[in-house]
Amino acid sequence: MPTRKVGIKNMTETMIKKLFEVGAHYGYSRSRRNPSIAKFIFGQKNKNDIFDLELTQKQFVNAMDAIEKTAATGKNILFVAGKNEARIIVRNGAEKVDQPFVCGRWIGGTLTNFKEISKRVRLLDTLKTDKEKGNLEKYTKKERLLIDRQIDDLEKMFGGIADMKELPAMLFIVDPKHEDAAVKEAKTLNIPTVALANSDCDISNITYPIPANDATAKSIAFVVDSVVAAIENGKKNIKKDKPAEEKTK
Repeated sequence: MPTRKVGIKNMTETMIKKLFEVGAHYGYSRSRRNPSIAKFIFGQKNKNDIFDLELTQKQFVNAMDAIEKTAATGKNILFVAGKNEARIIVRNGAEKVDQPFVCGRWIGGTLTNFKEISKRVRLLDTLKTDKEKGNLEKYTKKERLLIDRQIDDLEKMFGGIADMKELPAMLFIVDPKHEDAAVKEAKTLNIPTVALANSDCDISNITYPIPANDATAKSIAFVVDSVVAAIENGKKNIKKDKPAEEKTK
């Protein structure tokens, strides 16, 4: 038992060290602090909030465990990040584990009006297929130009969820304040959320908040890489259907 306790302590200290190295402890100024996140603040430095990384580490582990268990069901986890600091990092992470993503402006109704959104996604798929097969040659040059613009617009809005045939089982969000619309839609549908949330975020509607710096590339990348690893581990444990029993003679 003592050996196990020491092992857990070392793992915790290693995680806290990694969080510190990527600057996850830096929050915003105290004047911007959301009351819901106050219990995760250790103190201030140069008038900026500093997260208690021991508490952040506990939240982090809980969030990764939830992501891994969700991935093990074989269902999708939707990655969401629209702000400039995060969108490329989050998109790359989502693509690495073949998960849907919204890394731009959140379109209202993406979840709560999924049936209608799916129609737009199918239109995108139809137009792209027609273009690839040369079925657009029957249109005039001007008409083809307009169709190309329509494809580009639809791709920007819905390209990341083109393969999402049903509602996701979970959302992973960077900066829930910036992605407030996504948080609200997930809450309406009782879809659990994991969110990297800085000190200005309201985490009262987040299922698994990770209170830490959501504004710098190093901190965001560390969390995204951890989410990717959790999904990869979860996929390894996807429960496969039991083989059908042989009929008795």
